[in-house]
Amino acid sequence: MIRKFLGLLILLFICQSSIAQQGTSSPYSFLGIGDLKFKGTTENRSMGGMSIYSDSIHINLQNPAAYGNLKFTTYTLGASYSQLRLKSDAGTDKGSSTALDYLAVAFPISSKMGVGFGIMPLTSVGYNFEGIGETGIASAPFKFAQYEGEGGLNSVFLSLGYKIMKGLSVGGTVNYNFGTIENQNTEFLGELTDSGLFFRTLNYGTRSRDESRLSGLSYNLGANYVTKFNDKLSLTTSLTFSPQSDLTSKNSRVLTALNVTGNGGEIVSPGQVDQVDLGDRTKTDLVLPSKIAFGAGIGERNKWFAGAEYTLQNNSDFGNGLTTIENVNYDNGSKIAAGGFYIPKYNSFTNYWERVTYRAGVRYENTGIMVRDEAINDFGISFGVGLPVARSLSNINLGVEFGKRGTVNSGLIKENYVNFHLSLSLNDRWFIKRKYN
Repeated sequence: MIRKFLGLLILLFICQSSIAQQGTSSPYSFLGIGDLKFKGTTENRSMGGMSIYSDSIHINLQNPAAYGNLKFTTYTLGASYSQLRLKSDAGTDKGSSTALDYLAVAFPISSKMGVGFGIMPLTSVGYNFEGIGETGIASAPFKFAQYEGEGGLNSVFLSLGYKIMKGLSVGGTVNYNFGTIENQNTEFLGELTDSGLFFRTLNYGTRSRDESRLSGLSYNLGANYVTKFNDKLSLTTSLTFSPQSDLTSKNSRVLTALNVTGNGGEIVSPGQVDQVDLGDRTKTDLVLPSKIAFGAGIGERNKWFAGAEYTLQNNSDFGNGLTTIENVNYDNGSKIAAGGFYIPKYNSFTNYWERVTYRAGVRYENTGIMVRDEAINDFGISFGVGLPVARSLSNINLGVEFGKRGTVNSGLIKENYVNFHLSLSLNDRWFIKRKYN
């Protein structure tokens, strides 16, 4: 058992570099400290993102109270691939991204207590867009600007759940959040060629590169209560709360003067790179907003479940503390999600597809982001299946989500996306005393 535990720790640190990759191609990741990532499993996401349901063989990453119900050691690993189509008044574009979404392990340490740990992304930054505008200068009538960003915030977590009495479990999670965000802005002036691609004259350009190194602790508390209506039906209620927490951001900025050649190349001469003194903005404190979620659902064990959940998040102080963006404000965000699953016959010996778990869900989210007085809302529909592995409680989970975010009003961008999700949920037994050696 100790060898297994050490092996998982090694795997966790190896996967840290994989999770810290660019997990988005959305231009909205330019805002704040990036896109807030979904903190749950493929199973949850396939049901609209609900965190209500928990059982003895799956990890619930959203509600730590669920660890008190575990009967087996469970390993879970999730990854996703996203396709994005962008639309604005200026035209259309597309992008894609692939990411490792989470790696976690959980195990019971008694009949009433379970513990889990792992790593997952909290936010993600990944954008690259450009534009050309007029300057009013006769010798250089056009300005070219390019904006790029990458990085994000990751979270290593430790969770504990405890079953107080039959049907009632509580739990808590401690997260250590860390990561680096890099934002780059390049501008130069000149005249366009007939092709509209390169500048005809030689000009000095400027490049500003900001780096923010983030770190800090956050917490999540949860409770889960299940009561029976009769021999078949049960009511499940769930409550989670994440208090407001602080992050420390260590910031730096480098300015570079560029020579832009006629064919679009760049030349950096010695002495044209300057480390900017940011003064009191070299180290800033950021706020991770508080969040509370409540949900309820009804179902029959090993057969079906349906529920709904409402989440409220205080985004008013959300930001990155270094880059100031005009016409962007943050209000309180909210989300409503509904979904469930159905298993035709979980113990069928003759038909594999009767043992498959079929999931579906829908969600609507007001992100709390206001750009040019336009609310950035997000709507998604999800479907998924849980494929059992022969002669075990392990399963492979597949999910797909179709959605849209944003608007083309006020010169903004509307996103239409398709997200594909894959996860493995593997079960084992630890802490079993052997009768025979």
